[in-house]
Amino acid sequence: MKVRTRFAPSPTGYLHIGGARTALYSCLYAHHNKGETVLRIEDTDLERSTPEAVAAIIDGLNWLGLNFDEGPFYQTKRFDRYKEVIAEMLEAGTAYYCYCTQEELQEMRDRAEANKEKPRYNGKWRPEAGKVLPAIPEGIKPVVRFRNPVDGATSFDDLVHGTITFQNSELDDLIIARPDGTPTYNFCVVIDDMDMGITHVVRGDDHINNTPRQINILKALNAPVPQYAHVAMILGDDGQKLSKRHGAVSVTQYRDEGYLPEAVLNYLIRLGWSHGDQEIFSWDEMVELFDLKDVNKAASAFNTSKLLWLNQHYMIEKDPADLATLLVPYLNALGIEPTDMAYLAEAVKAHVARCQTMVELAEMIQYLYVTELTYDEESVAHHLTAESKPVLMALKDDLAALDVWESAELKGAMKALTKTMNIKMGQIGMPLRTAIVGRAQSPNLDETLMLVGKERTLARLETAIAKIG
Repeated sequence: MKVRTRFAPSPTGYLHIGGARTALYSCLYAHHNKGETVLRIEDTDLERSTPEAVAAIIDGLNWLGLNFDEGPFYQTKRFDRYKEVIAEMLEAGTAYYCYCTQEELQEMRDRAEANKEKPRYNGKWRPEAGKVLPAIPEGIKPVVRFRNPVDGATSFDDLVHGTITFQNSELDDLIIARPDGTPTYNFCVVIDDMDMGITHVVRGDDHINNTPRQINILKALNAPVPQYAHVAMILGDDGQKLSKRHGAVSVTQYRDEGYLPEAVLNYLIRLGWSHGDQEIFSWDEMVELFDLKDVNKAASAFNTSKLLWLNQHYMIEKDPADLATLLVPYLNALGIEPTDMAYLAEAVKAHVARCQTMVELAEMIQYLYVTELTYDEESVAHHLTAESKPVLMALKDDLAALDVWESAELKGAMKALTKTMNIKMGQIGMPLRTAIVGRAQSPNLDETLMLVGKERTLARLETAIAKIG
């Protein structure tokens, strides 16, 4: 049997981080077992589904690098198929028309609530041997309900949670088609999984209650039942369900905030799965090692600090030229249009270890592309002082006298000044950084001076000296 998984988002919003993890697990399990995976857009909620949401989901998947063997398939393009199966089920007696009004259904709910019972359909229109059904009322468009078995139990061996059992008597007759004839979510899912040959369904554990109903429909259609793996939800640092108040929850928002897709994927796989103490995984390692049986039952807490650590790791490990190319959109957002990519790569190489996101990296090297510096006021107050003014003036003269603007010569000039003025290197470094970068933090001074260049260094020193007054 070839393993076939699917990722089936509903396009009623962005691709959230939990959905991205489900997509990752589905892809990894299929690839680990030399199988295939399908992308399916479950857009039967016609009022809430939007083309913009579809585009956002696919954009997020593409950014993460999650590729599917088939799809995307759209449920709205399969309505004829769903109606065909519903007609077959009506003919076979595994489905029936229900003419209950909204008022009747509300009375059933109210009665159940008053009796402290689980709200459920009372089977008024369910055909049974010897049962006389009411006369069909005029002007009522019926729904179609699945004739769920009432005896016994429905069990399935969940690959994450183990055996889960539901009593069929607790499952009422599910509506599978609305009064206008459009099929419902739980029914469409079943037909899609059947037609697409899905062998393994990976999804959130909020779908566990849907599973016995879907299994019973599959059995009524004499279709194979997939294996299910319901993964636990992701919680915020505070133990509450992950939401906007915890920060970014959309995958594309993580991209916009400067995370690399490799880091997000590496972080997601560890949100509920582990392989010993290993923290860093290449894609090939993920495929080789991942198995659904190793996924945790308990919910996982999102840790932004851990994600930042991973992101910094991948930024540092990436080739500076490649990272420079990826950095361009973030510089564009700051109004910077870099043209010399070799220079940008050098700037990236010098600064990357000090940054955790691409946004931080772009902001950190912004000083290399501006005509006028933006000064950090605290750095100015501490380092552009009357005491540092003669140091900066002497340094400006010494640097101006250099014929060669290279690392060794720059280091030599600064070291010579410490001896001439009988001062420590810190008394040069901090004022110099503030003068040419705008803040008291930068890479090694010789690297920074090399990147700024002689002409701009001297001009910025002159500006800083004037700023002191």
